[in-house]
Amino acid sequence: MSKKKVTKVCKLQFQAGGARPGPALASAGINMPQFCTAFNDATKDRKGDIVPVIITAYEDKSFEFVLKTTPAANLLKKAAGISTASGDQKQIAGTITVDQLKEIAEYKMPDLNANDIDAAMRIVAGTARNMGIKIEGFE
Repeated sequence: MSKKKVTKVCKLQFQAGGARPGPALASAGINMPQFCTAFNDATKDRKGDIVPVIITAYEDKSFEFVLKTTPAANLLKKAAGISTASGDQKQIAGTITVDQLKEIAEYKMPDLNANDIDAAMRIVAGTARNMGIKIEGFE
């Protein structure tokens, strides 16, 4: 059995259920309508979220893709009820609870380099701190 030759690996982000043919996909060298249909079907239950995807393109224009979890920054902004984060760590843009932090960390766990939920919570808390989001009762 021969192995297909990989021509390119792309890391992109699309709205869930909202992938459209365009320049980002054109650079991947894949069948864009086929990818868009497959991606939109796979993400229709995550409406409103940004979904990172890793696309592996092969020589024969076929492809495989792996969906990742929504970026922590987007989840934190949604939990804090803010549209933009603070550019200055000292200025508080919003607050979240420890329960919200734990929920986000549990969701992000498959994509984080963490051995347990406490380590995942610390990683997400660092992202929140950099965005000016205060976590009530944490630290």
